[in-house]
Amino acid sequence: MLKVCAENQKRIILLKMIDKTGQAVDARLRLNLRQLEVFVATARAGSTHGAARRVARSQSAASASLAELEASLESPLFDRVGRRLVLNENGRALLPGAIALLDQATELQGLFATERLAPLRVAASLTIGEYLLPGYIARWKLECPSSLVQLMIGNTSKVIQSVVDMDVDVGFIEGPQTHADLKVQRWLEDELVIVATPSHPLAARRATHRQLADATWILREPASGTRQAADAWLLEHLGPLHVEFELGSTEAIKRLAAAGVGLACVSRHAVTTELAQGTLVELRTRLPRSRRRLAIAVRRDKRLGQSTAQFIRHCMG
Repeated sequence: MLKVCAENQKRIILLKMIDKTGQAVDARLRLNLRQLEVFVATARAGSTHGAARRVARSQSAASASLAELEASLESPLFDRVGRRLVLNENGRALLPGAIALLDQATELQGLFATERLAPLRVAASLTIGEYLLPGYIARWKLECPSSLVQLMIGNTSKVIQSVVDMDVDVGFIEGPQTHADLKVQRWLEDELVIVATPSHPLAARRATHRQLADATWILREPASGTRQAADAWLLEHLGPLHVEFELGSTEAIKRLAAAGVGLACVSRHAVTTELAQGTLVELRTRLPRSRRRLAIAVRRDKRLGQSTAQFIRHCMG
């Protein structure tokens, strides 16, 4: 019978079977990695059909493995909602431990077969993923040439959810967003700047608050960390803005700004090249500087693999 500790349901799982005499029997040997692999794949895919594709097995084999696991634990792990399988309380409690066991098994396998090493799964917000992490990854590959790296780039909300769902091992985020299941540590410092084409009317003068408030703006989408930081900075001092473009691409924002469409508020890291080349200029304003900390996020209850821990130390160094 699966019992979940009431005071810490998500972290502590007591896997014990009760025999006919009432004595507890250790149930670990009744579980196997294949069952846990199918369980984790089902949790991520939402169905045994999707899980079967992830683990390269037939749907019937995946369904059988999941049924065997639930039978061993004498408890269902999913609620059936239409055609989808949704983790119930027991399944949510089991998931972190199951992923940790699979990660450890992969590491052990990698000790004897380098080509089978699982990739380091990294997620990063757009600014970090496009302008900062490539250099860190390149240097990491020079130090650890056998390490495989998968980098997913999205807005901060998507990165946070990917770490929470354990689809990635570590996330690099910007902005104030966080989650109760995450442990977040401070990383690099960043600064937001306002840029425009050199021919913009405000480029040759120190712009007043009123001029900035009346200008046309090109900003990131609301779910991005850069947009949230920009809103916190600009709205506090300028009030409502005329935002005519909300884009999910910093490159597109820079191109529109360079074309004279409006003002852009982006990370200084994102416009280093353009400022040096003169295709964009940083506006002089009376606004206070806007500094923020970029951060590294991992799940609190997930054991970090050796590669993940080493990569985080590499980036922090």
